[in-house]
Amino acid sequence: MSECFLSIAIPAYNEEKRLLTTINKICSYLSHGGFPYEIIVVDDGSTDNTLQMINKCASSNDHIVVLANDRNYGKGYSVRKGMLSARGDYIFFTDADLSTPIEEIEKCLPHLTGGYDVVVGSRSMSDSEITVRQPWYREKMGKIFNFIVNLVLLKGIIDTQCGFKGFKKDVVNKVFSRCVINGFSFDVEALYISRKFNYKIKEIPIRWENSALSKVKPVRHSLQMLRDLFIIKIKDFKGCYQ
Repeated sequence: MSECFLSIAIPAYNEEKRLLTTINKICSYLSHGGFPYEIIVVDDGSTDNTLQMINKCASSNDHIVVLANDRNYGKGYSVRKGMLSARGDYIFFTDADLSTPIEEIEKCLPHLTGGYDVVVGSRSMSDSEITVRQPWYREKMGKIFNFIVNLVLLKGIIDTQCGFKGFKKDVVNKVFSRCVINGFSFDVEALYISRKFNYKIKEIPIRWENSALSKVKPVRHSLQMLRDLFIIKIKDFKGCYQ
């Protein structure tokens, strides 16, 4: 494909049980769009058969691009790698469990083609549709984290952590080339840098379903994410995001 309209980046770590289903759903949906697209899977040092499985899938599907990390670096690292390698005019990242259905992209693209630079899927807006909720303690921790994000770094965005976001190509190059967070706070960093460069950000309600196979460790990862917020603040103070 010499030209590409849409890129979808998917970070994957030990996802042999659900990744193929996700890929098939995305391909089935996008094949009816009438535009060139690519799906970039970034294997983050999986220890199961994820890489072998997706390589086999890519061998018979030109729309699938596989990138492999030499070890496990983290979701932020893998998303960054996928986004910066993408060729599409519009570039999204989504989770391997497809907790946000790919059809929700129909809500996002009109904003990106109509003047916005970044579109953020939100689980917390009044019109958001949550078909399967997270456990109460994870919802509570998520709300506390977003409260701290709004207080310390990024005002005005209700849900920074939903794994479904879209960017224009030129925005991706400018933002993700400056990102350094490898953990789960990478979303905050990307949005923080986008805000620094005065890119127009649109948060929209989406349909979302919690996966019982989530790899997030509530206590350990929450502490890491809080630490990363201060790392972002310090790096900004040092001029790393200029």
